Amino acid sequence: MDNVKKKIVVEDAPKLGNRRNFLGRSALLGLAGAGVSLGLSGCKDESSGKKNAAAPAAAAKAVASGGHEIAPGQLDEYYAFTSAGHGGEMRILGLPSGRTLKRIPVFNTDCMVGWGITNESKAIIGTKPDGSLKYTTGDTHHVHGSYKDGTYDGRWLFVNDKIHSRLARIRMDTMECDKITQLPNVMGFHGMFPDKRDPVDEKINYTTRVFCGHEFHIPLPNDGRDLEDPSKWGCLFSCVDAATMEVRWQCRVDGNMDLVATSYDGKLAASNQYNTENGALLADMMSAERDACVFFNVARIEQLVKDGKFTTIGSSKVPVVDGRKAANPDPKTSVTCYVPVGKNPHGVNASPDGKYFVCSGKLSPTCTVIDLSLVHKWFDGGLKTERDAVVAEPEVGLGPLHTCFDGRGNAYTSLFLDSQTTKWNVEKAIAQFKGDKTANPIIQKMDVHYQPGHIYSSMGETKECDGKYLNSGNKFSKDRFLPVGPLHAETEQLVDISGDKMQLIADHTAYSEPHDGIIVRRDVVKTRQIYNMDDFPNAVKPENAGIERKGNKVHVRLMSQAPNYSMPIIKVKKGDEVTLTLTNHDKVEDLTHGCAIPTYNINFIVNPQETHSVTFKADRVGAYWIYCTHFCHALHLEMRSRFLVEA
Repeated sequence: MDNVKKKIVVEDAPKLGNRRNFLGRSALLGLAGAGVSLGLSGCKDESSGKKNAAAPAAAAKAVASGGHEIAPGQLDEYYAFTSAGHGGEMRILGLPSGRTLKRIPVFNTDCMVGWGITNESKAIIGTKPDGSLKYTTGDTHHVHGSYKDGTYDGRWLFVNDKIHSRLARIRMDTMECDKITQLPNVMGFHGMFPDKRDPVDEKINYTTRVFCGHEFHIPLPNDGRDLEDPSKWGCLFSCVDAATMEVRWQCRVDGNMDLVATSYDGKLAASNQYNTENGALLADMMSAERDACVFFNVARIEQLVKDGKFTTIGSSKVPVVDGRKAANPDPKTSVTCYVPVGKNPHGVNASPDGKYFVCSGKLSPTCTVIDLSLVHKWFDGGLKTERDAVVAEPEVGLGPLHTCFDGRGNAYTSLFLDSQTTKWNVEKAIAQFKGDKTANPIIQKMDVHYQPGHIYSSMGETKECDGKYLNSGNKFSKDRFLPVGPLHAETEQLVDISGDKMQLIADHTAYSEPHDGIIVRRDVVKTRQIYNMDDFPNAVKPENAGIERKGNKVHVRLMSQAPNYSMPIIKVKKGDEVTLTLTNHDKVEDLTHGCAIPTYNINFIVNPQETHSVTFKADRVGAYWIYCTHFCHALHLEMRSRFLVEA
């Protein structure tokens, strides 16, 4: 009989290496009576990673033969990392297929993975003194990646929370959030962007800081003072350390800030601004003819901080530098430069050649092109006015919001009111601005469906901008999809920009409400498929597995290996504070386990070699089945332990 079993395993079972093969093998073993012992799948075939290595040429061929379609079994050329608005998460799509690959919980709770349920995720999100989450809502708008040599380095993604003014960091090797920082004395944290190299040390050519712009004026500090006098309220620009996620400094400004952009030389950060009037009512906010794009001289700000020339606000220890116009009359010492642009701009974007920032007008039908070399010249005292840094202002259409690029000198701007995308040439716009009446920068206008907001191109915010695809994130879908009730899906439209003319090639649905995103070549992204168990200090191994009691505090250390938990019976007493720590001992790619406890509101997952824990009070006597919620094995339904709470 033993020889028969061995023959089934060696000759008939598929090779280990991925979940499909593992399940095929484990089913055979289970039917043979050998699939119920812990340790069944504790090995990994070294060839397991090869299935993801579909050749780019094959994927490209699939695209070429089927338009935007990706043939079954083939991989997309790009990742799209997008925000989710007041869904509070981040999302990953494959492009050009538009397939949803993952939803990353960040500021929201997620009962599938256990985000906001496990102790580890609660520590990242932040808790109240009673252990409950400080916030359960979030509003993500902008996603940006970390840089090296002017392009994405595959380390981190950053995303904002507009509601509670938090910045989150995502590890790109695991696509999971590892840090969240709340910014002090601000409200309406909207735009943010990492630096592309260090602004002080030229030898550091990678992201070290993340710059954050904030929209709303508030009392400083916001502790109940000056509630009836908005003229005393203020708005701050923040700099966060990319590695530690601690706030380095803040700079007080005139006006409200929207999006943020950074220069390729690392020396400048900027934010487009509305309400430069500092008004509290709509009429006051609209009284000026123009608004601004405010530039920050990062080195000067950090020198002031180093020299101790700063203040602090309330209980915050973060240094605050004054960047308001009245405090900076001399360009040679000023830390800010306010460049006048069209009224109520809604976006600032950096051209991939590093020369220009483009602000979209929104209430003005124009895009304002700012030459960064002239901004530097202003800071050096060599430019007469800030407005002299503007080198072009083409009329692109009604309601321009955001601009992206193709790396061939062309820009693409979303037109919210016109429901169009305009393709225009930057150098021709500059020639037109200089007075060349023969220069016509507008190349093409294309309808999108409907009311586009953010627009972004493949690798478009890097020096490797490749001009292949453009994504138009449209706020209304109307009649584009099957009706699903009052709340419609939103439309993400994929546009081919590789030729002379834009071509709409696909409609993709989006659950409300994504805003901005980035499109990243797949070779940039290097993910790990299996964790290293030793990365988790609380990992459960055979030598420490079991139940430990200290008074009424009980620690249950549990291991999982399909289709078993290491303890079939777990006994505690009513009133015990129970911490359950679970480590997945499987080493097979894609073999995730779940852990749910009925009545106790517990559900989370552990990926291969990963550890998570939960803490709860055993306040209900009775028998409760701990069971695996994530399909893992032919005997998945039998993967259970009895959790017995004694009176």
